[in-house]
Amino acid sequence: MNTITILIHCKDQSNIIASVTNFISNNNGNIVYIDQHVDREQNIFFMRLESEFPDTFAIEQFKITFKETLANTFNMKWRMYSSEKKPKMAVFVSKYDHCLYDLLGRYNSGELNLEIPFIISNHDDLKPIAEAFNIPFYHIPVTKDTKALAEKKQLDLLEKFDIDFIVLARYMQIISERLIDKYPNKIINIHHSFLPAFVGAKPYHSAFKRGVKIIGATSHYVTEELDAGPIIEQDVTRVTHAHSIHDLIAKGRDLEKIVLANAVKLHANRKVMVYNNKTVIFS
Repeated sequence: MNTITILIHCKDQSNIIASVTNFISNNNGNIVYIDQHVDREQNIFFMRLESEFPDTFAIEQFKITFKETLANTFNMKWRMYSSEKKPKMAVFVSKYDHCLYDLLGRYNSGELNLEIPFIISNHDDLKPIAEAFNIPFYHIPVTKDTKALAEKKQLDLLEKFDIDFIVLARYMQIISERLIDKYPNKIINIHHSFLPAFVGAKPYHSAFKRGVKIIGATSHYVTEELDAGPIIEQDVTRVTHAHSIHDLIAKGRDLEKIVLANAVKLHANRKVMVYNNKTVIFS
């Protein structure tokens, strides 16, 4: 069976769910998952639906009919995905290896429903990790003078391999507007959750001096406003006066790995919808 995932949002109005489910049924589909949410303040309806179809199912014709029959009628913003095509994810890294190891371990075990055609880094320190997992590694140095050229090389690779989304697994470079515009709400970042209170290169040192009682991690989509994009996943853990700076860093890295992996899963499984710089996350 071919499973189709449909994501919909539009102005809330009557008969949306019935119309969509009847349309699926009339096209020989079997609904295996459906969930919806209404933003009362914005009066916006959101829905995620998974349906199974026979192997003879033709998705392109189905999209055309769906658009003409339903999407135009309800003025929907919608996306449709087939389970036959796994999303392709490019990984950008620098020197920190904890998120990369975690993602590749999960990928190697089949936990992530995606493909990783390559890894890009502005340093060559993590090349042995890529080689250990048999994933192509591209070293593209980035300096103030070469940033535009480096970005051109990155974009060429992304286009060549038909990449669907990008994960910044502790990639320590600011992503430019050019790349963001090419992949809107398709670049996932991870960082500690001390921002904006503790900025700079050593946030855990600053947090330790302040005597914080919780630390956390945030994964979000990249926008032009630094670290202010739609949040996909977050988590926290408690700390006490007995924890050292080293303990805080270790706990923070553990959270970063888990939060980033969960964000990647949600995105790859088509469970995230973005609206007004916020996200609707379906279970």
